[in-house]
Amino acid sequence: MHGTGEHHGRSRLALAVACVCGTILLFVLAAGKLHGTGAVGHAHEHLPTLWGVGILPFVLLLGAIAILPLVPRLAMWWHRNLNKLAVALFLAVLTVGYLYATEGVDAASLAIDHGVVWEFVPFILLLFSLYVIAGGILVTGDLPAHPWTNTAILGVGALIASVVGTTGASMLLIRPLLQTNSERRRVAHTVIFFIFIVSNAGGCLLPVGDPPLFLGYLHGVPFLWTTSLWPEWAMVCAALLALHHVLDEWMWRKERPADLQRDESVRIPIRVEGTINLLWLGLAVTAVAVVNPHRTLLGTDWHPWPFIREGLLVLFSVLSLATTPRGLRTRNRFSYGAILEVAALFGGIFVTMQVPLMVLLAKGGELGIHSPAQFFWITGMLSSVLDNAPTYEVFFQTASTISDPSMAGVVHIDRGVIDPALLRAVSLGAVFMGANTYIGNGPNFMVKSIAEQAGVRMPTFFGYMLWSGAVLIPLFILITIIFMH
Repeated sequence: MHGTGEHHGRSRLALAVACVCGTILLFVLAAGKLHGTGAVGHAHEHLPTLWGVGILPFVLLLGAIAILPLVPRLAMWWHRNLNKLAVALFLAVLTVGYLYATEGVDAASLAIDHGVVWEFVPFILLLFSLYVIAGGILVTGDLPAHPWTNTAILGVGALIASVVGTTGASMLLIRPLLQTNSERRRVAHTVIFFIFIVSNAGGCLLPVGDPPLFLGYLHGVPFLWTTSLWPEWAMVCAALLALHHVLDEWMWRKERPADLQRDESVRIPIRVEGTINLLWLGLAVTAVAVVNPHRTLLGTDWHPWPFIREGLLVLFSVLSLATTPRGLRTRNRFSYGAILEVAALFGGIFVTMQVPLMVLLAKGGELGIHSPAQFFWITGMLSSVLDNAPTYEVFFQTASTISDPSMAGVVHIDRGVIDPALLRAVSLGAVFMGANTYIGNGPNFMVKSIAEQAGVRMPTFFGYMLWSGAVLIPLFILITIIFMH
């Protein structure tokens, strides 16, 4: 048996190495096909020299996230957030050094400016504030972990994710979900569907629901335009909830009778503590929706100062820590481990992905994508590995450049117009397919980390992709057939 387990471990490692090597090969082939210079829009003046080399730090970081947990001798080393930070910083420095050596100090400083100052800092402070505030809300009680109970929790998450954001909804509900299922042994599938629904698909109805839509709002998309995405939201969420219920029913029947009996014997009514944090959560969401340095505040003549929104988020986080009843966070098993893991990895991701984004900005118009279906899939698949917010911005800009101002029903934005069908495709691709990997959207990794801290054995990076490929891709094909015309 030991030999068999070791053989399977080596097979998984070989598969992981093959996948990463294949990814590198595809990038090299793409470099040979697209290599050249040209305009790249407002963010960069031209395509970096030998950019096929420049994307390697990003590919290596993805490879580290995917492979190191599978290597027995390195898994414990990688488990420490400080080591994740060291790897991420090293690869980020390589990216900046490459840009400095090939393009000069302006390109290197621009990568830091975009990757760290204007992208990572607002991103992580938004996640941090929602994480801290939601961590001060304790939902206690122990309901029977029936399939209907789990499906109901996921359904509530789908309803509130667009209002409090996918991060806020994830932090509010993941611990009650894990507590409810603490007597069960088969829980990972429910956490996976939680990521699909609550951490991603549920957040597409308002700009505060998911970071990509918030970027669209900052670029002039009307605040309530995203409510028009409700048919796709309803279809995806309903299908995932139904599929989860069927799967959980089957898993529930495979649980040990002793565990089910113990689950049934303990029934504690639901109780919510730390409700003062609902105020801070509401104010944080309001600040995200209203405070925009690029627009006047609520029709006045005053433009908010840069980073005042982020300052407010930090303030509400501090107020949450100060006003939460003593001992509540300890009982909630709150720790900073999950958000520190996200910060360590995504800090490197946001810097190393600047070169791939420069390539997309430079060559996106040459990819030959024009139809909603093409925008849906290319935005979505790249959102799976590049983080969905900056990927959304690239294809949002690409869609606006090919949109006809004279067509009926165009959406007016700050720098022109955009075809609503293309905007719909880009929005849905970024939000829905951010669920394809653990790194596609910020809350994904946090939920995974919290579940593992609670003792749930979550799939590896590639194991999770097997789930998303089997469950989500067929659903996205159906969405394409029905809606992407």
